[in-house]
Amino acid sequence: MSAPRFVHAEIASQPTTWARAAEIAPSFAPLLPKRSQKVAVVGCGTSWFIAQSYAILRERAGHGVTDAFAASEFPGTRDYDMIVALTRSGTTSEILDLIATVGEVPTLVISGVADSPAVRAAASAIVLDFADECSVVQTRFATTTLMLLRCSLGEDVTHAIGDAARALEAPLDDLMGAEQITFIGTGWSVGLAAEAALKAREAAQLWTESYPAMDYRHGPISIAQPGRLVWSFGATPAGLAEDIAATGSRVIEHDLDPLAALIVAQRYAVAEAEARGLNPDQPRSLTRSVILTPETA
Repeated sequence: MSAPRFVHAEIASQPTTWARAAEIAPSFAPLLPKRSQKVAVVGCGTSWFIAQSYAILRERAGHGVTDAFAASEFPGTRDYDMIVALTRSGTTSEILDLIATVGEVPTLVISGVADSPAVRAAASAIVLDFADECSVVQTRFATTTLMLLRCSLGEDVTHAIGDAARALEAPLDDLMGAEQITFIGTGWSVGLAAEAALKAREAAQLWTESYPAMDYRHGPISIAQPGRLVWSFGATPAGLAEDIAATGSRVIEHDLDPLAALIVAQRYAVAEAEARGLNPDQPRSLTRSVILTPETA
């Protein structure tokens, strides 16, 4: 039995942090983008993938044009009514650089740390300090942020919070030891698939990839074979499961809200890391926040 890690408690706390996000979401309504505003959502790594999911959900809910960018790739040639920046630590260099260069465009930072450079630099901020984390591997802050944003779009998240509790009990034994995993999704779950792939890469050093589900046939299916998994967030498009099964790969689906299904992937990544003798709280070559020096920027 491996020693307890910070990440175990942080993953297990998500039903509670999601419920709290749903409770406090109305109080942040004045800060969040208004309907019809043109919004850019930016982040790095995990935060970028969460930004992608929110962008799809916001547009589908009819709230207005919403684009998602890695903070380093924000296009300075487009006009936005607001920029929403997601940063757990509030110290990420690319976020700070972006805030400093957008001029009079209002900026909203969502962070886990109140006394952080990004929170101080932005026009407004939402601090989810109850969802901050000690582990380098980011889990609950990202999902709690997306839960808050889903609530801001008028979603009833009661079922999703219930599914989060179910996700903590989902069996993992039949997933362990896969040679390779490809995560797929559709719509807003494409970002979640990318995040699941990142979790398994950074925590357990696994070979993982992610794609929109309908694009999986356009090349990536060529690596499918026995001993490998294709893990779907949400329903698999018609016919795709049969195509994958014909290769010998296994299709993995969970009857859960896609964000709750991400909890299963988080648990899996940590379990595989520990099975390999790795510490998922301290992944190789990673730190809690990427802070670039002038020489590396």
